[in-house]
Amino acid sequence: MSASSPLIVLFRSDLRLADHPALAAAARSGRPVIPVFVLDTGNRHAVPGAASRWWLHHSLHRLSDSLAALGSRLILRRGNASRLLPELVRETGAGAILASRSHEPRQRTVERLLRESGVAVTLLPGNHLFEPGSVVTGAGGPYKVFTPFHRACLGPPPPPPPMPAPERLAAPGQWPESDDLAAWALRPTHPDWAGGLREAWTPGEAAGAVRLRTFLDRAAAAYDGARDLPAEEGTSRLSPYLHFGEISARQIWHAAMHHRDADGPGVAAFLRELVWREFACHLLHHFPHMVQSPLRPEFDAFPWNQDEGALRAWQRGETGYPIVDAGMRQLWRTGWMHNRVRMIAASFLVKDLRLDWRLGAAWFLDTLVDADAASNSFGWQWVTGCGTDAAPYFRVFNPALQARKFDPEGRYIRCWVPELGNVPGPHVAEPWTMTPAGRETMGLRLGQSYPDRIVDHAEARKRALAAFSRMNDVFTV
Repeated sequence: MSASSPLIVLFRSDLRLADHPALAAAARSGRPVIPVFVLDTGNRHAVPGAASRWWLHHSLHRLSDSLAALGSRLILRRGNASRLLPELVRETGAGAILASRSHEPRQRTVERLLRESGVAVTLLPGNHLFEPGSVVTGAGGPYKVFTPFHRACLGPPPPPPPMPAPERLAAPGQWPESDDLAAWALRPTHPDWAGGLREAWTPGEAAGAVRLRTFLDRAAAAYDGARDLPAEEGTSRLSPYLHFGEISARQIWHAAMHHRDADGPGVAAFLRELVWREFACHLLHHFPHMVQSPLRPEFDAFPWNQDEGALRAWQRGETGYPIVDAGMRQLWRTGWMHNRVRMIAASFLVKDLRLDWRLGAAWFLDTLVDADAASNSFGWQWVTGCGTDAAPYFRVFNPALQARKFDPEGRYIRCWVPELGNVPGPHVAEPWTMTPAGRETMGLRLGQSYPDRIVDHAEARKRALAAFSRMNDVFTV
């Protein structure tokens, strides 16, 4: 390998310049650097969902602008990454590929195939507080329970401090050809359903940094209480920036630890959620099959219902349960759903409707802008009870009670379910409890102006408990 041969920096879920160890290492080498992003079509599970494709377009556009400011450029290629990248190495004479280490199965497969084809691959720390596989039990195995994992992450040493962005990148003598980003057609055209995403989000590294500062200054101190209230701006909304790597977990951790409210319960609760994300990444590293298979294999035999109509009603926010419908409509409109409502909506799918958790996980992957494989599959398995450290099978969220507790004034519901805008007080959480005359006065006709309940929660809960308790008996025999 020639000392003057270029280095390819492969961008994946790390679309930023700051705290990017692979990019920093390439810049320090003094050798020409060729930044590359491959839209990997080699595996259908690797293709991002519709909302993520919209975000990806804008994130790549902003990354390209940032690289141009360093005298560099972003090379785009689309196809099977395990075949395209060796071709690009030969085309450019690159001495090696540098990339961030990934926990996702498809990207790890690509790394293996590249090495098998003779390509030199150097992996550097990815978008984690601690590299997956590095936080282990005393016996050397993976943690399967969050609390001791969390405790281990809080002990010394702390996550390494974030690195600054490089000040310049040496350019190769000749740039390889690049795809045109617009030709990838990542954005919707007809119909253009992305208006809500444009209103809600500004993708990119700079926007992620602004969001972090805004959250820490305005909301972090009260995070431990406000994070459960969907009508409040109590969460960070950093998840899509983390998912695309426009901000790193290390940047968030150290910014929070050095903030004026670092010693308060709000920041402690926020960092606990950051470690929860880390836990999901570590689990996927050790159990890559968790994206499609339950970590408790006995659940492969669970008697899931087959009901396309119920699934469509859930997807469209037409279940007749206002808090569930509000969340699903927020998801469709903005590509994001409040975390408390995610749990309620997920519980409704797998417990009330008894539909396979993988159907919900697939819908979230297609509609979320923060559609992370690890967090998504881990969260769905947690709610279902088929994963590690999962919620107990008898936890079945009552949608009306959850709404009254966490949206007591109904502001969140009325925002996303305008049909219920005139429904008074607590009835907005359960409009079926109003008298027919009361509903008529409000102009509310269940089954017409707003859907009637597709299931009765009390009866659905009994059926779910019976089915899940039988499954639990299998676990304990």
